[in-house]
Amino acid sequence: MSVTGIVVSPGIAFGKVLHLNFYHEKVDYRLIPTNQLADESKRLKQAFANQKQYLEQSLSKLEADSTHASLIEADLLLLEDEDLISEIDATISKLQVSAAVAIERIFGHQADELAALDDPYLANRAEDVLCLSRRLIARLNGAQHINLSQLQQDTIILAADLTPAEFAMLPLEHIAGIVLNSGGVTSHTAILARNAGIPALLSCQYEPANIANGTEVVLNGVDGELVIAPNKAKIAALSSLKQQDEARKQQLFMLKDLPTQTLDGKPIGLLANVGSLNDISHLADVGAEGIGLFRTEFMLMNTNTLPDEKAQYHFYCDALHLMAGKTFTIRTLDVGADKELPCLASMQEDNPALGLRGIRYSLAHPELFKTQIKAILRAANHGPIRLMFPMINQVEELDALFEHIEQCKAQLIEQEKGFGELSYGIVVETPSAVLNLQSMLPSLDFISIGTNDLTQYTMAADRTNPTLTKQYPSLSPAVLTLVQQTIDIAHQNKVRVSLCGELASDPKIAPLLVGMGIDELSVNLSALLEVKSALRNINYQTCLSQAQHALKLTRIDELTHYINGIN
Repeated sequence: MSVTGIVVSPGIAFGKVLHLNFYHEKVDYRLIPTNQLADESKRLKQAFANQKQYLEQSLSKLEADSTHASLIEADLLLLEDEDLISEIDATISKLQVSAAVAIERIFGHQADELAALDDPYLANRAEDVLCLSRRLIARLNGAQHINLSQLQQDTIILAADLTPAEFAMLPLEHIAGIVLNSGGVTSHTAILARNAGIPALLSCQYEPANIANGTEVVLNGVDGELVIAPNKAKIAALSSLKQQDEARKQQLFMLKDLPTQTLDGKPIGLLANVGSLNDISHLADVGAEGIGLFRTEFMLMNTNTLPDEKAQYHFYCDALHLMAGKTFTIRTLDVGADKELPCLASMQEDNPALGLRGIRYSLAHPELFKTQIKAILRAANHGPIRLMFPMINQVEELDALFEHIEQCKAQLIEQEKGFGELSYGIVVETPSAVLNLQSMLPSLDFISIGTNDLTQYTMAADRTNPTLTKQYPSLSPAVLTLVQQTIDIAHQNKVRVSLCGELASDPKIAPLLVGMGIDELSVNLSALLEVKSALRNINYQTCLSQAQHALKLTRIDELTHYINGIN
């Protein structure tokens, strides 16, 4: 038996199933008969006791000064609050509601009160409180809470979804593969899985009830299937395929110190997309020429307080030291939409992808932006840094950003802190950015095209919605046309163009992008050698021909068929 999904991180993984079903949060709002209220009261106290025991066990596995420890300790304080338990218990009897409804109501009030406070730390605790309430409700609904730190075997995680913060808490040394009901190629979980080199299958519509925990499965990240309880013949076939895949990776490894150029000598910049110091330490493993995209928001995934200027300064200096003079491109905090961070207060929005995200969030929170900019300016005193801004749409936004940067420089001079000069760029992610590019280029040293969001906003299709992934893929005639327009406008103004979206990490598409005129490709670490191999095995004239032909196609299926045909 097998089910299919979208391969977002290739590879073949053998392991045992572990369902992460923390979030069975359904709440029944019907009134409870009087004779059942005592049972609800018992269930409430048992849920608190079970959650407390689980957190205490988790805490015992962590270093005392770790960020996760402080978050767990804060939750334990709430779980040990007798007044809180009494208030929830009183709500059950007074309103004749279930324990789940009472928890949702009282925790919701607490979160609202915290969110309204002037103290930013306490305000940010509001989301932690809501998260704890969801976990308690999940317990009441029978969800299993597994201490992941105790995993000792190769495990295939099955879940409805994983947020970046949840992904960051996985013990990756024991996670052989990830299978999710939701998400697509450009979701942030997909990006994290690829960076970690973990095979992953998303938009996989398996039935949890049909796959028990501990079931032997094989994640086939070549053909896009999850094989459940495979027989001996299937295991042998997939083991052979895994060996072939490993042998191919060994061949690719031989390319790491060779230049990235076409057969006829056309050089292409090949940089990496990274999100942590650990990623940077692996640049040499694949021969990356530098970093084309450093996602600074990823360093905030596991913290409940924002790093101050000093902490960020040291972080960027450490990164520069690891870079040893290579290209280092930092993207300012890109939060909002599907990237919520525990340490940042976030508001509920009807359309978060169209809301306060990217540079809009930074402009709405200038002190947050300035803290990051001052840290980066100071780090630039120790090495070259390229800085780029996400989700820019118009020149007025750039003007406001540069005004803040000048204020940061003045403050650093006043404080007698040294700083260096930066190269500036933007991430082109919307059609309006393409249309307004001419007015912004005089202020820029480079641009980077983010095709993940450019596709989302061009096609008006939520990139996290699994039902739309196949209908609106990243490669489409409309997006290719916008990419070509962007390249042409930038080159007319002698501005260098990089592409950091997922298209760059596809070895089938990279030659086409080079033929369109892209100067640099910034790719996931796990795909870098694949892309290098594709470019080293093709003539530049062939790249030009591919681009010319592809840009004439008007249908998605024609374009997909053409790309598959030439590969």
